[in-house]
Amino acid sequence: MSRAVPLLQAREVTVSRPGEAGRSQRVLQEVSMEIEAGEVLAVVGPSGGGKSTLLRLFNRLLEPDCGEILLAGINIQTIDPPLVRARIPLVAQKPFLFSGTVLDNLQASARLRRAVFPDLNASELQELLELCQLNSAWLDRDARKLSIGQQQRICLMRALVGPCEALLLDEPTSALDRPTADQLAQTFRELARQKNLAIVVVTHDLRLAELCADRLALLLDGSVVEEGPATQVLHHPTTAAARQFLSSEPVENSETKG
Repeated sequence: MSRAVPLLQAREVTVSRPGEAGRSQRVLQEVSMEIEAGEVLAVVGPSGGGKSTLLRLFNRLLEPDCGEILLAGINIQTIDPPLVRARIPLVAQKPFLFSGTVLDNLQASARLRRAVFPDLNASELQELLELCQLNSAWLDRDARKLSIGQQQRICLMRALVGPCEALLLDEPTSALDRPTADQLAQTFRELARQKNLAIVVVTHDLRLAELCADRLALLLDGSVVEEGPATQVLHHPTTAAARQFLSSEPVENSETKG
């Protein structure tokens, strides 16, 4: 039996940028990875290691120098960028909300992505609110006056209004307290399972990675040095580079994932 095609793939992608004295500097070096539908992959590593660059390749905010990004086996360079970003939205580190109510923000996202916004009483909308742990009473509230944690959840739901197949999350809990971050980590896992999404989370937070991710990729100096089940990589790394990184970035104790 042939193996199913992963929903999201990076194949030997390399990215360079101008460095000192006009010399080209490699940001990513022949990076390959796969994310299945229903799976959460956490990408961790130090600042400047290429994590955010990799994330932006997945929805054509950046283009690789060589290599390719595939969505369901199709090179995304053959798909118009707006359609790629509708199918693979990115939730940025800092919440950005339009002026107006929470409902205004959700409806604006639907218009921009040429999607039909569900009726307020539709089960689809109620399901999304529940998954993102948003109260329906907030729909009429000023979105910019909500807490940072609530704003982050609105941005998450806004990304899911439309033809979302994969979800990119850039440091999604960096501005949140620990209990709120832990709750959001569980939300990511539930979204992946219930919506059958491929989710890529870029984070410095190793606790978050262990709580939310099925697999983990450690990116150092633009290369994946270790990849595997999240708990295994974090607690039983097999490479010297991973052991050295993790010894300087200890993993906090976390509860067993459900």
